[in-house]
Amino acid sequence: MEVIAWVLIALCFVIGFIGLVYPIIPAALFIFGGFVVYGLFFNFADLPWWFWAIEILFLILLFGADAAANAFGVKKFGGSKAGLWGSTIGLIIGPFVIPIVGILVGPFVGAILAEILFNKSTLKQSVKSGIGSVVGFVTSVFTKGIIQVIMVALFFWVT
Repeated sequence: MEVIAWVLIALCFVIGFIGLVYPIIPAALFIFGGFVVYGLFFNFADLPWWFWAIEILFLILLFGADAAANAFGVKKFGGSKAGLWGSTIGLIIGPFVIPIVGILVGPFVGAILAEILFNKSTLKQSVKSGIGSVVGFVTSVFTKGIIQVIMVALFFWVT
């Protein structure tokens, strides 16, 4: 039974890290789910209250970092709310239309199309917004990856 528990915990962590680049997967929840699986199979008392407090703060930080990094990237490069929404929609649709590469192409094209269609921006400005969306996404993945590594490392340190 112990082996099954650790396999499920590892699976949660792996899916969590895959979720860094596939935004349709709630990465942070899978990481947190690994902690819950541990508590269910072993004992929640093995994980002290301060562990849960820190992990919940990291969880909140992960959700905020995702939205903030994307918005920052689009805004920094002169994009608008339309560009931000187009980037987000492209980020969700892109990997399904063009596997692997769609993760970067989707938000880029989504931001460009939204800027052109809804803000009547020039092509040059729209492309800048698209570049900003990609920069925001890459920054978000990097930031969330570091936070998730810290979360998992803290878990293993405590256990």
